[in-house]
Amino acid sequence: MLQVNFIRENRQEVIEKLTIKNFEAKEIIKIVLELDDNRKKIQKQLDDALAEANKASKEIGALYKQGKAKDADAMKARSSELKKLSKELGDQLDKTTKELNEKLIQIPNVPHPSVPRGNSEEDNDIIHQEGDIPELDENAIPHWELASKYDIIDFELGNKVTGAGFPFYKGKGAKLQRALINFFLDKALDAGYIEYQPPLLVNEESGYGTGQLPDKDGQMYHVGEDNLYLIPTAEVPITNIYRNRILKVGEIPIKNVAYSSCFRREAGSWGAHVRGLNRLHQFDKVEIVHIAHPNNSYNVLEEMREHAASLIRELELPFRVARLCGGDLSFTSALTYDFEVFSAAQKRWLEVSSVSNFESFQANRMKLRFKDADGKTKIAHTLNGSALALPRIVAALLENNQSPDGIKIPGSLIPFTGFDIIN
Repeated sequence: MLQVNFIRENRQEVIEKLTIKNFEAKEIIKIVLELDDNRKKIQKQLDDALAEANKASKEIGALYKQGKAKDADAMKARSSELKKLSKELGDQLDKTTKELNEKLIQIPNVPHPSVPRGNSEEDNDIIHQEGDIPELDENAIPHWELASKYDIIDFELGNKVTGAGFPFYKGKGAKLQRALINFFLDKALDAGYIEYQPPLLVNEESGYGTGQLPDKDGQMYHVGEDNLYLIPTAEVPITNIYRNRILKVGEIPIKNVAYSSCFRREAGSWGAHVRGLNRLHQFDKVEIVHIAHPNNSYNVLEEMREHAASLIRELELPFRVARLCGGDLSFTSALTYDFEVFSAAQKRWLEVSSVSNFESFQANRMKLRFKDADGKTKIAHTLNGSALALPRIVAALLENNQSPDGIKIPGSLIPFTGFDIIN
């Protein structure tokens, strides 16, 4: 959530930058500033009424002692009026503050100056590409057929037990999943991250804090009776560890990592590009989360970007990095890099990671602050990234490494799988 003072001080710049996200902000910002002006006016009236009431309560006793009962009675009547007025003003203040917040949460984060204009992923900037594209023979098959051939992933069984998008991993397929999770976690620990194992359900406040609610309400699984949400990513519980916190000097930067299952409804997804592991409702992911000083958050973003790239390199997969355009950028992000690996049998790029800087947007919603070296309380910056999401990594590993003898396992993974080929 943007701060009102930031909007007020940078009004035209905010309006112009939000057009990059294809968001027309002029009218809503006008309403926000009017509501904030009204809030300040009511707050002053309330403060004045409370100050006068406090002064009156002190004077009543003194007037009685001085024998000025008539003046004391008049003061009591005025005090009663002030209490009534204060109650009315307090109610007005609550109502206006609520209306202000309801408008503020509709305004997306302002994009970083490097974010290009565009409407969809086709307009993203490809800023880096490395690795050789595998050349498969004419008998190569996509990962969903490989999964069936080697009996390592059962999509039909998942459909029977739960529904589409909830596969069973079995045998070497299950072990490959576990190997990738441990590989990603160990690499994060080597890089100085602290590991968490978070809950898979969060409350409404947590979903609001990181910006999934109300923006992504329709994509989250909701447990109505308890008003809890299945997490779409470990970003939500891990970042919310610091909700309503003032961190001490020296507590930041913070580097956390977590493995979790993730749940997304992906409403409206269909077609050939969602077959097999390409788009699931439940999937595994290792997530990295940073709490950073505002002066250093973009250096941290580049560090996270290199961390994700190093994992893909070790898996020997060709990949590219895209800087998302405004139309493809999330509601909460200021700048996002997407990582895509090449799926040789499908002959297409598959997204496996997003690494994002939210600047102060999430932290302002969560009231996540820190004490700086100068003793002042400031709003922190939050960042997160996939390092990595498993389904499409598995898809690319199966397809790119298929051979007449079976599916070869990259050398970096063999210590984790305990086997070098799936056959």
